[in-house]
Amino acid sequence: MSEPHTRTPPDDGVRLQKVLAKAGVASRRAAEELIAEGRVEVDGKVVSEMGRRVDPETAVIHVDGVRVIVRDDLVHLAFNKPRGVHSTMSDDRGRPSIGDYVRSRKERLFHVGRLDADTEGLLLLTNDGELAHRLMHPSYDVAKTYLAEVPGPVPREVGRLLRSGVELEDGPAKADAFRVVDSVGGKAMVEITLHEGRKHIVRRLLAEVGHPVRRLVRTAVGEVRLGNQRPGSLRALTRDEVGSLYTAVGL
Repeated sequence: MSEPHTRTPPDDGVRLQKVLAKAGVASRRAAEELIAEGRVEVDGKVVSEMGRRVDPETAVIHVDGVRVIVRDDLVHLAFNKPRGVHSTMSDDRGRPSIGDYVRSRKERLFHVGRLDADTEGLLLLTNDGELAHRLMHPSYDVAKTYLAEVPGPVPREVGRLLRSGVELEDGPAKADAFRVVDSVGGKAMVEITLHEGRKHIVRRLLAEVGHPVRRLVRTAVGEVRLGNQRPGSLRALTRDEVGSLYTAVGL
C-alpha cells in the first residue's frame, strides 16, 4: 500500500508587492515597478520575479539598499527624556524613570543607551534587541548630536581643538562637528556631534576646553532628530527613520 502523497502548497507566504504596500513603501502597482526595476532585495538577493512570496516574519527586505521593516510586532519610538528622569525601566529608590512613561505598553522595550539624569533629549526605545545592541555598540559609530549651554563667549579655537582631539583621563576624544549656535553676554549655545559613547563624554570634553556644561540636550541619533517633540512625549519613528537606523548598523 503506497503512502499518501502530501503536497506542499506552492503559494506559501505573502506576495512581495503586497508586503511592501502594507509596510507603506508604495502602492501595489508601484511596488511591482520597484521589483521590475531590480530595486528590491530579499534576504540579500535582488528579486526580479513578480510572483515572489515571502514570510513577513522572517524575510529581510531592502528597497534601494534601505531596510524595510515589515513585521507588525516591532516597535521603534523616540522619547524626549525630561531632566531628572533616570535612564532605567524602573528605579528601586522611587526616582522618575523611563518606565514611568511606557507602563501602559505591552511590548518589552529596550532603551538604546543612556542619558544621565541631568541630560535631556532624544532616547530611542525599541523591542528589537539586536537593533538596540548594535546601536549601542561602539564598533558601529552611530553619530549623536547635542545642544549645550556653556559659559560664553566661545573662542573660535575651541572648535578646532575639539575637532582635532582632547586628552581626557581615560584617553583621547574628539568631536566630529562643533559650532556656536548663539552667544549673548556670558552665555553661549553650542552644537556638538560625536560618535563617542563614554560616560559623560560631552560634559567632560567641554569642561576640558574651559566651557563646562550648564544644560545639555541630545537632539539627534543618526538621522533621527528630536525636532519640536514635547518633553516626556513618545512618538513612533517614521519608516525612513527606522530604515536609516537598520542601515547604519548593517541590518
